This record gives sequence, structure tokens and C-alpha cells, in this order.
Amino acid sequence: MLDLEFAELSDRGLSRERNEDCLGHVLPASPAQVQSQGWLFALADGVGGQDRGEVASRLAIDTMLAGFRKIPDGIMHVSLLPRLVQEANQAVYDMGNHGARAIDRGYADPGGAILAGGLAGGLAGGTGMATTLVACALRFDSAVVSHVGDSRCYLFRQGATTSLTRDHTMGDEQFRLGILSRAEAASGVNRHVLTRSLGSEMFVAADTVTVNIVPGDILLLCSDGLHGYVPDAAIERMVNLNSTLDHAAAELVAAANAAGGHDNVSVQLIRVRTVERMGLYRGRPYRLA
Repeated sequence: MLDLEFAELSDRGLSRERNEDCLGHVLPASPAQVQSQGWLFALADGVGGQDRGEVASRLAIDTMLAGFRKIPDGIMHVSLLPRLVQEANQAVYDMGNHGARAIDRGYADPGGAILAGGLAGGLAGGTGMATTLVACALRFDSAVVSHVGDSRCYLFRQGATTSLTRDHTMGDEQFRLGILSRAEAASGVNRHVLTRSLGSEMFVAADTVTVNIVPGDILLLCSDGLHGYVPDAAIERMVNLNSTLDHAAAELVAAANAAGGHDNVSVQLIRVRTVERMGLYRGRPYRLA
């Protein structure tokens, strides 16, 4: 049976007045739910320069978690996660365009302020409330990752690191089109300008991938407050060398703050202890010997 351990940590950083990141998870309540529902981890980073970024990120996470808790037994995560991301997008979009409805639902920002924190560049041509989102659902021997924006998911396996997401930023798009080199994209003025986010449009397309997992794998979900300031090689070293996930999470956040603490920083670390090997026949899972 799939068994995991995890740690998560979020920090305001040294420069921001508030924390616009939000974390959440859903854990199976019984061994039966380990097989029928699985686990969900999600992280959102409210877009700075937009209305109430921390409210947008919290609403996105709350919507994802509530939707996951209501799923029918046995539904495939690869079809579920994009639908939950769209539901979260719709919730944030509705709040940004119907403030009274948001207040009725209990998500009003008491200060009513226009936030100046969060992502450095904001949206590419968008207005209103917005957030990034990355989510990872695990069951049996697979992990499904859906994301929108520049919050990332990494897989660490036997000393190797794989990024399971690609940033939805103008700088990264220009790199993929061959307009900029990797170094130019990483240091350019457009590196934080989002080309895709939750809440900026009524519909959003989430990138979704499925990976097989094995015992010993570690997954890291993080906001750009980490990967924007701490090199991937340093992240890999801290994850692999720490004896516990709690220590690794604390060291990652400390490294982001040591690099200037210019942004909120959030991390979720998930270690796979055991898996249940499964196959699929006509869309139905079955246990492998």
C-alpha cells in the first residue's frame, strides 16, 4: 500500500508585509481511502500587484481541497486534477469580478487593500485577482501533477533531479521559442511575468503530467520565492543531504531568506516510503504481483 511522509513550510520572507502564498493537503482517513482516493498536496502563490493576492491563493487551495474530498471512489487523478484546477480558476475569477459574492462566501480581505507583494512582474496584460497553483495527487504507484503559473514541482530520485513542471512565464516562453538563451531568460526583465494564471480568465489550461513513483522518491512543490533565488543544484543538495523532511524544509526556506528574502517562500516535501504496484486494464487499475 502507498505510504508517504511529508513536511511543509511557508514564510513571509524579509521584504513582504504579508504572506501571499498558501499551502494545503488532503490525507486519506483510512486504509480504504489510500486506495480509493489517495493523497493531495497543493501550493498557490498570489500574484502581486493584483487585488488581495493572499485571498486568491487561499481560495484556490480551499477549492482544490474541497473538490478532492468529494471525489467518487476510484476516479482517475489524471482526469480529476485539471477539472479541480478549473474549478479553482472559476472561483478566483468570480471573486475578482464579483466582489460582493466573494464577501458573502467569507473570503473578503479585511483591509480591502491593493497588494504590492507577490510576484515581481505580475500578469502579462491581465487585471484583477490571480494566483499560481501547483498540485500533486498520489495513489498506488503514480503521482499526477497539474500546474498553472510558475510554482514548480521537482522529483528527486537516486541523486537525480527532474522538473515536472515548466514555468508559464514570458521569459520561459521566449526560451522555448529560441528567442532567448537559458541564461538570458533566467536573468531577463520578463522572467517573472506570467503568461498563465488562475483568475485572469474564465477558463485556464493546466499542464498535467503523470509519473511512476518508487520508494525513496522525494517530491518538492515550491513557490518562486525558492526557485527564483536558490539554484537548483543547491535545492537538490539540501533535499538529499538532510536526514528529515522537516530539516530540509527549514533549510530551503532559510536559504531563500539568506539570498535576500525578497519574496514569500513556501515548500512542500513528500517522501515515498512504499508503493502499491498497479496496472490498468480498460481504464481500471489492478494489482500487479
